[in-house]
Amino acid sequence: MPANRNTGIHIAWKTITYRSVATAVVCLVLLAVLVVNALFPQVTHAGAKAVTSVLEKLAGDAGAGQSQPTTVAQQAHFTNYDGTVRVKKANSNSWVNADYSLPLEKGDVVQTGSEGMAKIVFNDGTNYTIKQDSLIVIEENSASAQQTNVAVNVTTGTVDLSTATFSQGSRSQVIVAGATASLAPESAAMVRNDPRADQHEILVKKGSGEVLRNGESVRLSDYEKVSFNARSARMAKVKEIGPPTLISPANMMPIFISGGPHPVDFSWTPMANSAAYRLRISRNPYFSSLVLDRKVTGSDVAIPGLGEGTYYWMVQSVDGQGKESIESEKNRFTVIPRGRESVSMALELDPFIQHGHVIEVRGHTEATARVMVNGREVPVIGSDGSFHYFTPPLPGGESVITVTAQNARGGVNTKQKTIVIQ
Repeated sequence: MPANRNTGIHIAWKTITYRSVATAVVCLVLLAVLVVNALFPQVTHAGAKAVTSVLEKLAGDAGAGQSQPTTVAQQAHFTNYDGTVRVKKANSNSWVNADYSLPLEKGDVVQTGSEGMAKIVFNDGTNYTIKQDSLIVIEENSASAQQTNVAVNVTTGTVDLSTATFSQGSRSQVIVAGATASLAPESAAMVRNDPRADQHEILVKKGSGEVLRNGESVRLSDYEKVSFNARSARMAKVKEIGPPTLISPANMMPIFISGGPHPVDFSWTPMANSAAYRLRISRNPYFSSLVLDRKVTGSDVAIPGLGEGTYYWMVQSVDGQGKESIESEKNRFTVIPRGRESVSMALELDPFIQHGHVIEVRGHTEATARVMVNGREVPVIGSDGSFHYFTPPLPGGESVITVTAQNARGGVNTKQKTIVIQ
């Protein structure tokens, strides 16, 4: 025994760390998995899917506690329709007639007939006016806490649309024959899709937009249009002349005449590069039959021979080559015969009652009188002269309600009130 070695009990140990234990356990588990996978591959695959599903659920539950924006499906609604308008819900194979209470959701189809028109408003404020013989599909209508997303596919026909003010990151899109137009806030556009003639057009009337098709991007501003057909490699972009703004008769304006038919004065704003204007007057908003179709060189004209009743009118600009602009807005007016000035006519209005976008009009007049609200006749007048009328749904913003009473002696009394739909 060496001289320097101490006598007594000696203890020796080896340090084992938690890391080494964990490494050993992982190695054993991996080895077991490899063995099981080699012997039972189907069982291993099913187990892996189950574990993955559990982990994904746990991850989703964990994320739900955080303030992540959620996307919620939205509903659109009719604010006006006339004539034949049908809807096919996404979860149905049958068509139903349009109704103000019918919600419009993603996947729904809206169709207008040869004498049908409809106006639809989405939650982001975008509104679509669907003209005759048209069919659209609501491709998207959703919203999160900050953004909205609206997309409509115009399968066939003509549609006018305008966007409201929406937040950055929101989208308002219209799809036509594989081309997608994204419109900026406070913009307006017109879309035409004629699959039979293979003609497709997107015109921006106000604001701006971007059209994407087959990797090509085209920016559009006021009265710029792109057109294409199925064989077009690229879209053709042109600058259109704009239609005039209608001045008189103003929309929903009553025109009182006496002594038989009297000329009605029409006027609109003059447009640069316009050599003439095309004025059209119709008894219906579809302009399927015309009372007058005339080209004039000035921006005002007096039209005689318009008898009692309701009329619609619009104007198009015509350039030096005879090319016409798109149609202007369509104004509606009513010609009402006026009796002698000495004939009195009672008309009292109660305060208007608002039901969302619908206004309830109540008042009193003569029991045998005729009453019209914005050119539409009130169907029933009470024996005490009371009347009660619900307007069609009105658009958001300011609207003027004109109430006109007329008796058999020719007496006329008209009152107007301005209301604001929030």
